[in-house]
Amino acid sequence: MLKVTPYLELDEQTKNLVDHLHGTMVALTFSEAAVLAALLQNPDAVMTKEALLEIGWPERVVAPTSLTQCISTLRKKLEPYSEVQLKTLARRGYQLHVSEQSNVKMVTLNDAESLRDIVTGVSTRTKIVGIVLLCLLAAVIWYISDYHNVLKHSAKWHGEKTIPLNVGGSRGEATLIYRDGMEKLHPSWWQKHIAPEGNHVAGMKDFSAFALADGSTYSMAICPGQSYQECSGSGLINIAAIKDEPAGLNMSEFIPLTEKMEQRIRYNRIKLPQASSGDSEMTEHNYHADVYFPVAGELLIRNDITMSLIYNKPDAGTFYFSSCVTDQDCQTTPIKYRLRGAFTQYQMKIGNFDADVFHVKVSQKTLTKPEEISPSAVHFFREIRKHDVLDDELYFYRLYQNEHTAVWIVPRMGNFIAWTKYQKLNL
Repeated sequence: MLKVTPYLELDEQTKNLVDHLHGTMVALTFSEAAVLAALLQNPDAVMTKEALLEIGWPERVVAPTSLTQCISTLRKKLEPYSEVQLKTLARRGYQLHVSEQSNVKMVTLNDAESLRDIVTGVSTRTKIVGIVLLCLLAAVIWYISDYHNVLKHSAKWHGEKTIPLNVGGSRGEATLIYRDGMEKLHPSWWQKHIAPEGNHVAGMKDFSAFALADGSTYSMAICPGQSYQECSGSGLINIAAIKDEPAGLNMSEFIPLTEKMEQRIRYNRIKLPQASSGDSEMTEHNYHADVYFPVAGELLIRNDITMSLIYNKPDAGTFYFSSCVTDQDCQTTPIKYRLRGAFTQYQMKIGNFDADVFHVKVSQKTLTKPEEISPSAVHFFREIRKHDVLDDELYFYRLYQNEHTAVWIVPRMGNFIAWTKYQKLNL
């Protein structure tokens, strides 16, 4: 077999052109096969008519027109293969040229030699252009990939600072999470919303805390006790301020009020036995939090939220989010919002924390519009309505988790931080 192109060969024994691409054969005469073989063995060389007459018609005397006719029919048989050029050079002879930059054709994957010939048979310039194009394609694929988007989104968060807080008469430090462009932050952005004269919580000796700033919301998540690693989930406090004006939150009144609100009405908390080592089909990882939004001179707004993760792969599954907003006097009919979607879990660094990032592609949203909204809750209804219209992809961040609790950045009302209660449920 003589190679004509990576997919076309000359079988000298059967006098056939074998097309591996289309699985066909083209029959040649003895003279056509002999002339083509001689030209293939001397690529780009000019062979005289006399030499080709002797090769194509050995030990025979024929007229020069026999060679002319042979070349003509051979050209017609090679015509489908535009990269093979059989040239006539006046008064010199004939030349066979196979273009290096030939039309790209598929070859059988098991034809390793043909694949190798395709790679080695092109010019250096063509190889460089091909490598550049491949690099550009790889860069485009990387740029639009989910992982790159997660990297860009996560890079906007920072967590290497702390701020002092006085909560319930106890002083401590809060780990500060903040967005790009907000490096100059002062503790007063959080502290000013707690009224100094009412800043007392019975039994509050020390606390662990996280504070978050995203430019529109200043939130803090607090757990009684010195170590956040040992937070049991008892007495969690989540407060988010949405206005610059000091809210004047009276902590000595706030804690009893939250207990009253949570006992009176509960929408999203799940009360089931903890997961055991049984043979349940799947496990739900459930997180619940009550987040309070104080505004000066207005009713206290409570956002009762739950998040659930159900894994179908080690780092992917279905994400469920449910939110219910109401006010302290039940003047607002509950504003209920639910979404679900497929999530992929990534691990990124935010400050000193190895944060889990949940990239959620929303597939279903449900907003239950209330019959009545108090003036205090109008802002929240509008924000939730925006989410209902705009939410397609969301990024939830889990900064920390122990056996009983977890700390999350939740992309609602801008973004707020929440210390949630955690339970694992068998389904």
